Amino acid sequence: EPTELRTFSVLVEDVPGVLNRVASLFRRRDFNILSLNVGGTHEAGVSRMTVVVAADERTGRLIEANLYKLVNVLAVEDITERASVTRHLALIRVAAEAEQRATIREICDMFRAKVVDVAHDSLMIEIAGTTEKIEGLSSLLSPFGIREMVQTGAVALTRGAGVPSARTEGASREAA
Repeated sequence: EPTELRTFSVLVEDVPGVLNRVASLFRRRDFNILSLNVGGTHEAGVSRMTVVVAADERTGRLIEANLYKLVNVLAVEDITERASVTRHLALIRVAAEAEQRATIREICDMFRAKVVDVAHDSLMIEIAGTTEKIEGLSSLLSPFGIREMVQTGAVALTRGAGVPSARTEGASREAA
């Protein structure tokens, strides 16, 4: 059983069905996706998928090679070993009577979290950061009573400059 989490940054054409094709590849190869996030990029018609899977280095190379076989995939990068910034977003609804709100806000301030909605008996908190940061906040909020929580998958970019665009990667891939 692979225990290492590998993070892939995959640039794809923004066309119908590409998410299904990528997910189907993982399903067919029996790779479990632990986190999947898809969103637009600064380039029109290009989306970035951030995919986290449990895989060793050899399996990671196999995943990368299989992703490149998909028609709408422009570029694939295993960023597990690269310096990168990875973030998750969570919304947490916590029970909060009037006398508890100041304490909850102080806890949120320590984690740079924001209160984004106030109801009569609850607060909704937004936090962005690492999974450890989100888990730390939720563990401190749990005594108040977490009513609901939702978390996004990872989004990640490598650190530094000079990263080629999807168009450059796609052209160099076609030339190979």
